[in-house]
This record gives sequence, C-alpha cells and structure tokens, in this order.
Amino acid sequence: MVRYLRTKFTDIRVFVPLAAMSAATMWALAGDEIVMGKHSQLGPIDPQMLTADGQYHPARVILQQFDRAKQEIAADPSLLGAWVPILQAYGPSMLQECERAEMLARGLVEQWLSAYMLRADRRRISKAKAIAKWFSEYGANQSHALGIGRDEARGRGLRIADLEADPALQDAILSVHHATILTLAGPAAKIVENHLGRAWVQMTQQIMVQVQGPPEASPRPS
Repeated sequence: MVRYLRTKFTDIRVFVPLAAMSAATMWALAGDEIVMGKHSQLGPIDPQMLTADGQYHPARVILQQFDRAKQEIAADPSLLGAWVPILQAYGPSMLQECERAEMLARGLVEQWLSAYMLRADRRRISKAKAIAKWFSEYGANQSHALGIGRDEARGRGLRIADLEADPALQDAILSVHHATILTLAGPAAKIVENHLGRAWVQMTQQIMVQVQGPPEASPRPS
C-alpha cells in the first residue's frame, strides 16, 4: 500500500481520529505528517506471531521465553518436562520467523521515515533508526495495545499536527470517522471511497443453516 500510494502522491497526511495500531501505525509512520487529536493514539509495531495454539503472541516475547527456557533447563535439566509443552507450540521455524519479522518491521519504518517524514532533517537516518527502534521494542512498550499519545509521539521526533487546530477539518474528519464506524457495525466489511463520493463497499452475508439432530428412537411395542 505504501509503495503504491507513493507512486501516486508526493505528500501524504495520515489522519488518526481515534487509534492506529500495529500495521496501521507503520502506515502512519510512512506519511509526511500525522494529524492526531487529544484522544488519538498510535500503537507499537512489534510483530505478532500466530502459534500452534491458534493465538497471536509478540515475537519478542517468544524469543525471550525460549532464551529463558534454555537458561532454566541448563541450570536444572529436570525442568525439561515442564518446558516441552510450551516449546512445542512454537514449531521448528518460529524463532527464525520472529527474528525476521522484527527486522522487517523495523527496517521498513526506518526506510519510510528517512525517505518521507524526516527527509529534510540532516540527522534523518539516525533519527529514523531511533524512532523505529522505540516503536518496535516490546521491552519499552510492554504491551501491543499500548496507546502512544500525540505529545509523546511528537517528543520522539515525529511530525504531528493537532486535529483541533482547524475546527472545520476536525468536524469533517470526525464525521467521516463516525459514519464509517456505524457502517462497519452493519453488514459492510470493507469500504473504499474517493473524494467524489464514489464508493465500493464489500458486504458480508449471514446464512442461517438449520441443523437437524439425530432422529428420535421409535418407542418399543409393549
């Protein structure tokens, strides 16, 4: 998405009326400027990995847990039995996938920040590296759902504009945001709309299927 839009536009503002988390934060960091309200928030970009138990877990937590397992088992081999069920959920390639996912997320954000939002800064490379590292570090943020407000984001070196600075724009952005939220609360699953009011909406359809139970046993003749 970032590569495509950058072939179409040379200046991009990203509006965050409420929250941008994970991949949405990465997209926001690829803009020239982020517009946020007092209540808006960004989130960490630490990759989430799907494990064999069907749950998503932070890549850094998986790596840390594996290191902990190695240390504890080396100190007390009798703990191997307790760790085996946990480690089996990761699979043989999970550790390498975690490392690659972290490198990819951080590398992309570094590249985008340096090329766009910080391109006029003489220290853009070092600043982009520091910002990407902070947003991707699980140890610094502790939670994938942590909200990062505009003041903290601005303090990290990002170009942040206040949504409240333009009341007319704020009203328009929040109106679109609320209308979108209400639309997605119904059968609509995806919306693409342009400035001409033309929209493409993907709808979901619920199908009710009646499931018959097993046939009742006939009573035995007396």
